[in-house]
Amino acid sequence: MLTVLSCIAFEHDPLFVLLAVIILTVGSVLTMRLFARVRRTHGSLKYLWLLLSGLIAGGTIWSTHFLAMIAYESPFILGYDLGLTVMSLVVAVCGATAGLLISSVTRRSILIEVGGLVLGASIVVMHFIGIEAMKVSGILTVSLSYVAASVVLACVFGMLVTNRVVRPATRYCKYGAVLSFILAVSGLHFVSMAGVDITPLRLDASTSDLVSNRLVGIAIVFTMGVLMLSAMITYSIDSANAQDTDNKLHHVAHHDPMTGLPNRGALDRYLDAALSGVTNDNARIVVMSCNLTRFKEVNEVLGYSGGDAFLRHVAKCLSEHLEQGEYVARLSGDEFVIVGKPSYNRGYVLEFCKRVQKLVSQPMTWRGKDIRVGCNVGYALYPDHGSSGVQLLDAAERAMRRAKEEGENTALCYNEDKDQQIRDRSALAMDLRNALKNDEFELYYQLQNDVATRAVTGTEVLLRWNHPKRGKVSPSQFIPIAEETGLILEIGTWVLRTACHEAAAWPEPLKIAVNIAQVQLSDSKFPGFVERTLERSGLDPARLELEITETGIIADTAHALQIIHQLKRLGVRIVMDDYGTGYSSLATLQAFPFDKIKIDREFVKDLGSNRQSDAIVKATIILAESLDIPVLAEGVETEEHLGLLAAQGCNEVQGFLFGKPMPVDDIRSLVARLATDRSEENNPPEVCKIGPVSEVA
Repeated sequence: MLTVLSCIAFEHDPLFVLLAVIILTVGSVLTMRLFARVRRTHGSLKYLWLLLSGLIAGGTIWSTHFLAMIAYESPFILGYDLGLTVMSLVVAVCGATAGLLISSVTRRSILIEVGGLVLGASIVVMHFIGIEAMKVSGILTVSLSYVAASVVLACVFGMLVTNRVVRPATRYCKYGAVLSFILAVSGLHFVSMAGVDITPLRLDASTSDLVSNRLVGIAIVFTMGVLMLSAMITYSIDSANAQDTDNKLHHVAHHDPMTGLPNRGALDRYLDAALSGVTNDNARIVVMSCNLTRFKEVNEVLGYSGGDAFLRHVAKCLSEHLEQGEYVARLSGDEFVIVGKPSYNRGYVLEFCKRVQKLVSQPMTWRGKDIRVGCNVGYALYPDHGSSGVQLLDAAERAMRRAKEEGENTALCYNEDKDQQIRDRSALAMDLRNALKNDEFELYYQLQNDVATRAVTGTEVLLRWNHPKRGKVSPSQFIPIAEETGLILEIGTWVLRTACHEAAAWPEPLKIAVNIAQVQLSDSKFPGFVERTLERSGLDPARLELEITETGIIADTAHALQIIHQLKRLGVRIVMDDYGTGYSSLATLQAFPFDKIKIDREFVKDLGSNRQSDAIVKATIILAESLDIPVLAEGVETEEHLGLLAAQGCNEVQGFLFGKPMPVDDIRSLVARLATDRSEENNPPEVCKIGPVSEVA
């Protein structure tokens, strides 16, 4: 060891040793960075990075060796053989490239260390070719023990180089790889040179074909300087491009592509950081959910490009004019979330809401026109309404939905009791989607009777939902939800198909009345579906009555009239349902070919006790009689109701007086009994009689 240190200290020029150390250190760092880049790259680009890393590694090994040889102060060294010198460079570059290639093709096998061994061996071979290239005026002898020690050092540290890069135990292993490369190169050189001895002799050989030390040194420093600078520039450009790509991907991943505002992921992280930064129990943070009103109209008027431009306009107004510490994000569609700064003043919350509404309502000029919308705001406060960002966003969302029901430009705070209803409604909507699939719906049938004879003339089909946890859910609860979600079309299809197949199997040809939703009536394919259903079920079209409300036809009168005429041509009867509760205009009765009018139960229940109800029912019956349209009154519960309706000329009634809605098994039994009674009495179908519910029981 002392011999090696003595060799370095007293037999080498410090300047060239310093140059060798600089090149070796810089080259080692570059080699390890480039090799790590090779490991991260795939495809043809991987091999380009491999060639560059092999070139830098081989050049570093070779230049370090020859600079150290030039630093070796001996008057007997005449110069270097050019051919062998070039050969040593080729061996260093090719050997280093081969070693790095072997280590880069695997992730776990022993080939990682084998590649390092090849790298160390290339250092050894290059070194001794370089020794052979050195021409001296004497006899050069080497100590085998030093040679063996230097070879072991080069190979062991060579394996450590690839091992530390590919199998890092900690993040500091990359520095271990750099140190191992330095020790592999320098250890081999200085240990082996410590065993070199030159015995002076007179040498008559010509030195004209030898390269001088100074020329070699200048060439090495210049060449490696250019090579390393090129590699550093290449690596820096690639790293900058990679960082720029990462930044762009990060921005895309955390920002809305249309408006450039932060998205839900970025909002969640911001809220987590903002809430964790609140140290005062009196501080409040407001989380606001903002939904644009009349934005659908903007899309319809301006088109989707104009709608997108308007969303960008709103985003710009909010992001540019919010105060420091306030934050805005876009979640989806026309919904924005704005987070206020921590505040101790509750007045700030109201001021914040008004300011946001004012910013959103700023007009956008589009092709010479000012376009503006309003917004509904729901907000929640930390920590009053939640301790996490998720809870606060959920609370603000529920408050915003309630604000939408209140009307335009409404701002409401989260209220647990009131917003629980919205939560229950949403849960019911989710369950409703699976109700058909899980066979949770059931049809009930309520009798319709002739006023004069009390004979059963038909039934109205009523839908019931048997929820597995909630029990029987009222239609008044789930039908509006089905209409809002669009599920009413699928549910209505099931109801009509099931009712027709059931009625077709009855031994008594009673009529069935099925309620039709507005969305069904607006569907151009609906008449075709009714026709197919009648054909497949075998039901006589004259037995099917489709009940529609005036609100279901008023949206597109011409289209609704066309659909109704198609249904009429099938032989189906059309009934106006809930007459008196909607528009109930005479123009509707004039335009649409109704086969029956149903008076709503709200007017029937007060018959005999309310002059207005009496007048409305009487006027309706007179009007219908003039138009030659039969009338059915709903909600008949007493004999008094029946008597008054009979006196006024009502044709049919429906209500609890003749029985409550009954499930399918009960209606089958009743229809079978009616058929038996008719057979026994030899009466026609329309004279089949049934008394009030007390007599039936």
